[in-house]
Amino acid sequence: MKIFKFGGASIKDADGINNLVKVLETTGEKNLVVVVSAMGKMTNALEKVVTAHLQQDDRLKNQLSSIENYHFDILKKLFPNQEHPIYKAVSGLFDQLKAFLASSKSKNHAFVYDQIVSYGELVSTTIVSTFLSEKNISNTWLDVRGCIKTDSNYRDAKVDWDVTQKRITDKVSPMGITITQGFLGAEHENNFTTTLGREGSDYTAAIFAYCLNAISVTIWKDVPGVLNADPRYFSKTQLLNKISYREAIELAFYGASVIHPKTLQPLQRKEIPLYVKSFYSPHDAGTCVGKGVALDPKTSCFILKDNLVLISLSSLDFSFMMEDNIGDVFKWLHQYKMKVELIQNSAISFSVCVDNKFNTLDALLVKLREKFRVKWNEGVTLYTVRHSAVSEIKALTENRKVLLKQESRGTVQIVVEN
Repeated sequence: MKIFKFGGASIKDADGINNLVKVLETTGEKNLVVVVSAMGKMTNALEKVVTAHLQQDDRLKNQLSSIENYHFDILKKLFPNQEHPIYKAVSGLFDQLKAFLASSKSKNHAFVYDQIVSYGELVSTTIVSTFLSEKNISNTWLDVRGCIKTDSNYRDAKVDWDVTQKRITDKVSPMGITITQGFLGAEHENNFTTTLGREGSDYTAAIFAYCLNAISVTIWKDVPGVLNADPRYFSKTQLLNKISYREAIELAFYGASVIHPKTLQPLQRKEIPLYVKSFYSPHDAGTCVGKGVALDPKTSCFILKDNLVLISLSSLDFSFMMEDNIGDVFKWLHQYKMKVELIQNSAISFSVCVDNKFNTLDALLVKLREKFRVKWNEGVTLYTVRHSAVSEIKALTENRKVLLKQESRGTVQIVVEN
C-alpha cells in the first residue's frame, strides 16, 4: 500500500484532473490511498461564504453561484453528457451546503467554518473518483470523516489515534485504489465535521500511511520537489534531493510551505519515506524525506513568513521578566490562539513574533497592558535561514529595518519592517 496526495493546484481544472489520471497510469500503482484536496483556490472561496453567512451579507448568493459554476464548468469538460449521474451527485452536495446555511443559527465561527469549507473536498473527490471510473480505473470513494476521529477543536482538530487506527484498518482495503478527502475529520460526540488546519491534506496522507503501515507517501505538487526557498519570494532556488526527518521537521517547524508541520512525526515514527514530486514530471525523482543524510545538497534554506505581529513587553515596575511573568504571557498567547513564531527575552523585556490568524490581537493587547508596557509592530516579515552564510544574511537585511535578530546553532531568524 502506498499513499498519494494531490493538492488543489494539481486538480484546479479539467486538464489537471486528466493529468491526475496520467500520473496514476504512469506510476502503475494498483494499491493506493489517494488523498485529494479541494480544487484550486476553492478553500479560499468557501471561506468567503463563511464570512458572508455569519455577517448576513447579500453577496452570499452570488458567491455560492460562482463556486457552483466553477465546478460545473469543469464537469462539462470532463463529462460532456450532462445526463451523467455525476451532475446529480454534485448538485446534491451543494444542496446539502445550502441546507446547512439555511438552518444553522450558530455564531461559532470555527464550527461554521468546518461545516462549510469541507464541501470543497467532498465535491472534488466525488468528481475525481467518478472520472477515474470513467477512465476504467476502478476505485472506491471513502468519506474520511468516518475514519479520522478528532476532538471538537474546530479548524485545528486533534486526532484520536486509537479510534482512527481502528476505523482506517476496518474501512480501507489493502487492495485496489481508495479515493478520500484531505484536511477533514469528524468529532466524536455529534459526528460534526472538523478540519485539521490549513494544508492539513498532507497530514491526512501521513495519518493513513501510519495506520496502514504504508510503504511510502508521495505528495504531488506543481514544483519539482522541496526547494531550498520559495520561488515566489526568492529568485534563485535549488532542489533538495534528500532531507532527513530531523531537518525536514526543523524546516516545517519554521514554516516551510511545502511540508505541513504535523505531517512528518507519524512518518518518522514508522520510518515511512515521504516523496515530494512534480505532477508534471512523474518519472523525476523529486525529493525524498527519510533516514540518512541531513541535507543533500548541503545548502542554505530560506523561509519567509509575512504579515506577522511583533510584540515587545517590559514590566511596569522594571522588575525582571522571570518565569511567573513569562508564564502569564504564554497562557494568554494560548488563550487568544496566537501561533508563536519566535521568542526572545532579556532581563527586563520579552519579545514574541506571532501569527494573528484568528484576529484576536486587539483583545490580547488589552490583556497584556494590564501587566506590561506593550509595544507592537503589525505586518512584519520573519526570515528564517538554516545553514546560512554571513553574506546571505547581509544581503537579506540590506536597506531593511531590522526589528529583531536571533541566531542559534544552524539557524538565523530576522524580523524586518516592511
